[in-house]
Amino acid sequence: MSLERIRYGLLAAMLGGAVVTAAADSQETEPPAPPAPVAESQDARPEGEFFESIDVNVVNVEVYVTDKNGERVRGLTKDDFEIYQNGKPIAITNFYAVEGGRPAMPLVAEVGDAKAEMPEPELPPSAVLPSEIPEDQRLHLVVYVDNWNIKPFNRNRVFTGLREFLRNRLSPGDRVMLMTYDREPHVRREFTADPAIIAAALFEVEKMSANGARLESERREVLRALTAQETQQQGNRMMLARNYAQELHNDMTFSIDALRELVDSLAGLPGRKAILHVSDGLELVPGEDIFYALQEADQTGTSAMFESRNYDLSRRYLELIAAANSNRVSFYTIDASGLRTPTAASAESRDSLGSGTVDSVYWTNLQSTIRLMAEGTGGHAIFNTNDPRKGLELVADDFRNYYSLGYSLPSGGTGRYNKLEVRTKRKGLTVRHREGFRDKPVETRMADSINAALEFDFDSNPIGLQIERGEERPRDDGYYLVPISVRIPIGGLTLVPQGRLHVARARLFVSARDEEGGRSEVQEARVPIEIPDEEMPKALEAVFRYDMTLIMRRGGQKLAVGLRDEYGQVSSFAVKTMRIGP
Repeated sequence: MSLERIRYGLLAAMLGGAVVTAAADSQETEPPAPPAPVAESQDARPEGEFFESIDVNVVNVEVYVTDKNGERVRGLTKDDFEIYQNGKPIAITNFYAVEGGRPAMPLVAEVGDAKAEMPEPELPPSAVLPSEIPEDQRLHLVVYVDNWNIKPFNRNRVFTGLREFLRNRLSPGDRVMLMTYDREPHVRREFTADPAIIAAALFEVEKMSANGARLESERREVLRALTAQETQQQGNRMMLARNYAQELHNDMTFSIDALRELVDSLAGLPGRKAILHVSDGLELVPGEDIFYALQEADQTGTSAMFESRNYDLSRRYLELIAAANSNRVSFYTIDASGLRTPTAASAESRDSLGSGTVDSVYWTNLQSTIRLMAEGTGGHAIFNTNDPRKGLELVADDFRNYYSLGYSLPSGGTGRYNKLEVRTKRKGLTVRHREGFRDKPVETRMADSINAALEFDFDSNPIGLQIERGEERPRDDGYYLVPISVRIPIGGLTLVPQGRLHVARARLFVSARDEEGGRSEVQEARVPIEIPDEEMPKALEAVFRYDMTLIMRRGGQKLAVGLRDEYGQVSSFAVKTMRIGP
């Protein structure tokens, strides 16, 4: 589908005292219909602005503080922290503390030298409402079960503690989603504010097959084959190790790509985001233990470990961590294997290549990634235990007890990745947080939110946008022309006086997704709104209507519209699901 080319005229009149319209002088074009909307618009004349608008991106950093005994430290204030961006100190402008899942104090924001407090709403002592936590602090948690890299027994054992965690340790207002990875990701339950639904759905996942047992069997077969007579020559053994490592490398690449896709899809969701990743570990260097076994048994001096570097996935994991940090996503990882039994302890595996050292290399290789993912994003890793409940208590503590430090970044969106460091002025305290972020341009942030709205139907509409659909008209090529009106309450926008007019500066972002998952590029158009001074009282109660026509396929469609009020620095999003054609 694509938007027709429309030339938008300026506001001319108040119609019926309620609707302010943008007159549309439309010419329909007939290019080949693409799978999703493409917006093309031209303003009738440039805006004669003299009011400068600077986009300010507020960077929020969740901080977890413990003492030397590992106990949570509460009661800290903004003055107890220091933030450094790329080694340079940054002034903290926003401070928010949560204890036990509730705000510990009013949100404090500083503008210049002035300090403003946003008090908590007055509620009965027993009331614990989701609205207590502001939208930019609410938690979206994805429970991600990696069925490709886990054994069924290990997975199902972990689920006992995980169900308890979901039912009892999250806060009202937290939203949870369940996904599995079965060579490709599958959403098993959409985001819900009822974690008990996700806990119950784990019983269904317990019945699913898992690939971990096959991976373990293949590893043992390779170790056995390396000692077979026909592979005694070094060249044959090396070829066997290479083939095994390459297959694992391919599998791990798919696993990392699926996680990266999930991290990117979460980017536009407001608030805190976390992925609780359940697996038997992910290999950092696929086949490293096999190459180590060869080197341990090799008497010719050839170093097989150098060969293993060809399969090193460190860079891919670091890219995943950087993407998670840029999108305010933290990894919490569970190694479901628990306390492992050495392969060499098995009578069938006792040979020159089945040593405890080889197993140690294997386990370290599996665990290093899930520790790296957690530590690099400010999360927590649970490993070397058959009962994850104690570790999940630490995860719950993170979700329910933390400090959020914010600062303004009026950089215009350089796209640069910035390193973060948070320190406390009190000695003896340990601070944990994500390691960095990417300074995204506003266009990228809006596109992220549009895509998240299409994917997850999240509700963030402070301006009050409404989407109305007209009657579609069939085209000769089987597509449909669908009139769409976006209704924008003028009173929800920031209007700046310019001469005898009041002007709003806004941009509209549009994308759509069909029922097969095909999605358009996010398109942008300026929305010109100018109100004569004498019309202002009526206009503030009126609605500006922005009209466009989409070319759509027959079938189910989901349309997402975002509006960026550039003077007010506010973004609003609306979603409409529709059925096109008979």
